[in-house]
Amino acid sequence: MRKRELGRTGLMVSEICLGTMTWGTQNTEAEGHAQIDHALARGVDFLDTAEMYPVNPVTAETVGDTETIIGSWLAKSGRRDEVVIASKIAGPGQIIRKGEQIDPANIRRALEASLTRLRTDYIDLYQFHWPNRGSYHFRQNWGFDASKQPARAEVIENMAACLETLKDLVAEGKIRHFGLSNESAWGTAQWLALAEAGHGPRVASIQNEYSLMCRLYDTDLAELGVHEDVTCLAYSPLAVGMLSGKYSGGAVPEGSRRSLNRELGGRSNPRAYEIADVYVGIAREAGLDPVTMAIAWVLGRPFPVIPIIGGTSVAQLDKSLDAAGMVLPPDVLKAIEKAHHAHPMPF
Repeated sequence: MRKRELGRTGLMVSEICLGTMTWGTQNTEAEGHAQIDHALARGVDFLDTAEMYPVNPVTAETVGDTETIIGSWLAKSGRRDEVVIASKIAGPGQIIRKGEQIDPANIRRALEASLTRLRTDYIDLYQFHWPNRGSYHFRQNWGFDASKQPARAEVIENMAACLETLKDLVAEGKIRHFGLSNESAWGTAQWLALAEAGHGPRVASIQNEYSLMCRLYDTDLAELGVHEDVTCLAYSPLAVGMLSGKYSGGAVPEGSRRSLNRELGGRSNPRAYEIADVYVGIAREAGLDPVTMAIAWVLGRPFPVIPIIGGTSVAQLDKSLDAAGMVLPPDVLKAIEKAHHAHPMPF
């Protein structure tokens, strides 16, 4: 397991991050603990969570339960200094904190609640789960309209105020670094400019969806990542399981994400499954597990990136963890690019 720097922070983390969003719905506390233990044994030291987790589904009754599971592992193991923990404050919505936006007061309130659930004094990377103004993520790209967002001055004023609060929280030792999620190139550039002006910590990372089947990041954000040293934390690198091949032929395995969410967050359509099978075929022809190939491909992208893996069993994690240190051969990369041109992004 290689190490990669998180942004320009100097903080080195494992090249693969363990996602936790199923813990509390699809996974029990004991299963979550087992996943952490196994991932650490294989060299992973980076965990990602959020105040709104678990998902599948997100409910008011389960909000925060994933952080609680991580917190009980920390209390039981005493291994806080061996892990880097990332969490998130949710943006405006219907379930978390009654839909309140991200602002100085809510940052403090949400952070204190997360720290309590996690049973820790600090969070290594504190991320804004999605921007107040909205974004094109979560399949909103089909109808995205930036002209409906608040005025620029209002957006910038809120950003500056939030950064000032984060600066205070860093000084208090409650967070170490700052990251974004489901952001755009324009938004990230504003956060960077405000940090440069002295308002608060510099953006270290941006957690956006990225996989063989979802490549919105490849242009403007990839360029920003390269020149500004902002690390992409790639979520759903297996396209919510499609790239594993488990949904081939219309299969819906019991307990799978598709069995709980048939639309897969707007990704489920016949063309998507057909495209996934093309990539699965490339992997199998090369003698690779499709999961391992998909994660290795993300690891090899030409911009700063760390894939966030997840699964409902330790065995599922192993296929992703096998990608650590792997470099895909040129013929496989050529086949992947050929498939991408023939079958562009399906959702």
